[in-house]
Amino acid sequence: MKYIIDKDTIYLRIDKGEEVCSSLLKIAKELNINSASISGLGASNEFTVGVFDLDKKEFIGNNFKTEYEITNLTGNLSLKDNLPYLHLHGTFANLKEVVGGHVTKCIISLTAEMVIKKTNKKINRIFDNETGLNLWDF
Repeated sequence: MKYIIDKDTIYLRIDKGEEVCSSLLKIAKELNINSASISGLGASNEFTVGVFDLDKKEFIGNNFKTEYEITNLTGNLSLKDNLPYLHLHGTFANLKEVVGGHVTKCIISLTAEMVIKKTNKKINRIFDNETGLNLWDF
């Protein structure tokens, strides 16, 4: 992972074999990011995406272990219990299908290019019993 900073924007390259979610959390901790928006693209050969089951209040994931283009990663960083908290969604495509959803794992097969736009606000999250989700707490 390598990055450069231009004012409130971080340009991040995640290299082959590195995991996206842990890399984003690492840089958030390293640079003391309280809140930010994230966008990116690249290629992955192992990732997990899924949806949140509203009735069961649990994440249901699908694992993929073949080459896909990352056509879009979008999300945000905030804080939960004073630690960086990542919320990331993605779409992935190969020649036969496009899949997507909430991203919990994404190993880079070639490279990923990410843009992190820091904000001036500190955004915290709090667990919501009704939804079973960690929601923004304003």
